[in-house]
Amino acid sequence: MTVSAAAVAADAGDGWQASLSLVFGARQGRSYVRQRRHIGPLLIQRPFYPEGAVCHVYLLHPPAGVVGGDSLCLEAEAEADSHALMTTPSAGKFYSNPQRVAHVAQRLRVAPGAALEWLPQETILFEGARAELDTRVELASDARYFGWEIVCLGRPAAGTGFGEGHWRQRLEVVVEGHPILVERLALDPGDPLLDAIWGLQGQVVSATLVCAAPIPCTLDALYDAGLGEPATGRGGVTRVERLLVARYLGAEAGHARAWFEALWAWLRPRVFGRPACPPRIWRT
Repeated sequence: MTVSAAAVAADAGDGWQASLSLVFGARQGRSYVRQRRHIGPLLIQRPFYPEGAVCHVYLLHPPAGVVGGDSLCLEAEAEADSHALMTTPSAGKFYSNPQRVAHVAQRLRVAPGAALEWLPQETILFEGARAELDTRVELASDARYFGWEIVCLGRPAAGTGFGEGHWRQRLEVVVEGHPILVERLALDPGDPLLDAIWGLQGQVVSATLVCAAPIPCTLDALYDAGLGEPATGRGGVTRVERLLVARYLGAEAGHARAWFEALWAWLRPRVFGRPACPPRIWRT
């Protein structure tokens, strides 16, 4: 169902107010988009089925970037026994705005026996961008989830950095109502955290991957496969109860992506019972 966008924002000065709500269901062994509601410029393309039963969807934000004053909200729910994979066709971009903050909220829920993969391309903060990203993942006890967030502070290839930026990032993973992982990152101009050895160590790319499964893979097996650390940059994998959490620091988003995709390709058959099936949009 599509909701009219007539009441998106009072005027252009208020920025884009957009939301997208998706519910994935299962029917005769095949997952599908059972319900879709949107307001404003946050949409999905027609679902794809490159591996049969799993529903692949690409999230679209037609304005091609987020600026101060914009507010975007994504809600996605995987109902019992469904399996969905969501990604984006390109990097997310937060543009510079010295006065106003952009907000993005993501609420992901995975029901008993369901599986959800949230694999967006990287998020780029242009120099001077002011933005906040808040992600909450709610899981049933036997739900399976795989997701990542890759953030680049500035555009190193263009010679720009974080500058006078403002960045707030929150990630929370809750299992059966109990918080298992809660992380917050707050960065402002000149913050010691940007360069400190206990912080970002002068790196412009930070990334986090979370894999949740009723019986998570062992760290020993993952390290034996040569995937415990990235080939380029700094990182490692830890176990937090039923979660595997990988963290990365480095100079290029592509290096984080390469490691995370390798982890996904190794973990997916073990967690979801399916070989990796990369969305074709990643290669176009």
